Amino acid sequence: MNSIIRSAFVGGRGLWRPALNAVRAMSASGGPTPPFTTLSISQPATHVTHVELHRPEKRNAMNQAFWSEMIDCFNQIAEDPECRVVVFSGAGKLFTAGIDLMDMAGGLLRPDADDTARISWKVRQTISKYQETFSVIEKCPKPVVVAVHGACVGAGVDLITACDIRLCTQDAWFQVKEVDIGLAADVGTLQRLPKVIGSGSLVNELALTARKMYSDEAKSSGLVSRVFPDKETLMAGAMEVAGEIASRSPVAVQGTKINLIFSRDHSVKEGLDFAATWNMSMLQTDDLMKSAQAALEKKSIKQVVFSKL
Repeated sequence: MNSIIRSAFVGGRGLWRPALNAVRAMSASGGPTPPFTTLSISQPATHVTHVELHRPEKRNAMNQAFWSEMIDCFNQIAEDPECRVVVFSGAGKLFTAGIDLMDMAGGLLRPDADDTARISWKVRQTISKYQETFSVIEKCPKPVVVAVHGACVGAGVDLITACDIRLCTQDAWFQVKEVDIGLAADVGTLQRLPKVIGSGSLVNELALTARKMYSDEAKSSGLVSRVFPDKETLMAGAMEVAGEIASRSPVAVQGTKINLIFSRDHSVKEGLDFAATWNMSMLQTDDLMKSAQAALEKKSIKQVVFSKL
């Protein structure tokens, strides 16, 4: 992406200090990155793109612009050979308050159409478009690490369940809020959360009662894999994970994500067949020999230079 702000990143074993330096570079962002009005885009480390939901004055509530900008942003990232992994976070005091109801209600609840059939048709088109806003994260072959601090409400849960790795702060909490505003969640939570957590009873409880889930329960249930003391250490941890991913072969990493998502939605047999078909060509990459040579020579994988993909 042409608008990405690039800065140097020091590889090697000691990722923690460079990660902290990258976080401080990210924190200098002055606002959304044009042409976006709700997203700030930067490259705090080599092959790492940081996407920040940037409406802190509105508690990062998702307005109409956000839903289309996310699609444009991740479609660009998917085609960017410089990017190998994405870190997604929220600006300000919390991750997101969910949908901006004041901004969204008019177009969704009062579509311009002549009768019930045509109104319903337009509402369905709108819902499908909003679903794509988060599905595009899943479709992007670059792994997405999401860093959640403070509240993650409503559509925020839809967003994070489409991400590949979820991290949070100790003060983070999550809420499937939709039943409290008179609707069933329809842009991803009810479809992805059961596959993320695995406990049907817990998913049903969260979705039907709209109760808050705090970080300790999020960790024990598998919604997040790690919990950090505060936002700075969270972002440093996210950058560390992203740095590890970015140092690996992009052929291997992106192929792994694609196969994991396919296998989630198919039988074991179908997943194995897909993997065999995938690797009949992908095994012919030079990255395989480079990685094997590094292992034989007892070199760190971070010392291997992989071509762009």
